[in-house]
Amino acid sequence: MSLQSEISACRICADRFAATKTRHSPRPVAWFDKDAPILIAGQAPGARVHESGIPFDDRSGDRLRDWLGVTPEAFYDRGKFAILPMAFCFPGYDKSGSDLPPPTICAQTWRDMAMDQIGTPHLTLLIGAYAQQWHLGGRVPVTSRVADWRATAPAVFSLPHPSWRNTGWLKRNPWFENDLLPALRAQVQKALS
Repeated sequence: MSLQSEISACRICADRFAATKTRHSPRPVAWFDKDAPILIAGQAPGARVHESGIPFDDRSGDRLRDWLGVTPEAFYDRGKFAILPMAFCFPGYDKSGSDLPPPTICAQTWRDMAMDQIGTPHLTLLIGAYAQQWHLGGRVPVTSRVADWRATAPAVFSLPHPSWRNTGWLKRNPWFENDLLPALRAQVQKALS
């Protein structure tokens, strides 16, 4: 059985998810192949991705693809992009309707094996605090980590989550669009060529 098949069959969080407001079953979304030149390390699938089984199959994905300057066809080519979230399943909502954090047991169980399988990508994109902490260590606020993007570029770019909830953040930080995104798009094209 392949690692992706093992991950897709994982039910380690079934009881945890059944206790959430959404009372959903696990549906791991594993989307990676060996030697993809670009790794997207995110947080966890959202509710729409849980339904479709396709990573970033939502408005956040539209924004992310725009940030990267790639078509959906390129983005969903597993030979080009490995999408490896900190948790492979939608974690659900709490009682107030807010997203729950990715369960740490997922990364503890699967992340090292998945990282070993994909090898060393040319470009790593760290989306959100959970991925940034796992890959870079420390508890640095996302804004500080993203603002210091030159410290890890061109091989690693820390990014905010492309959620539409972050539209205000993007407006308050115009350097992200003016300075970081052109550099990121150039590295994406370089990694894909």
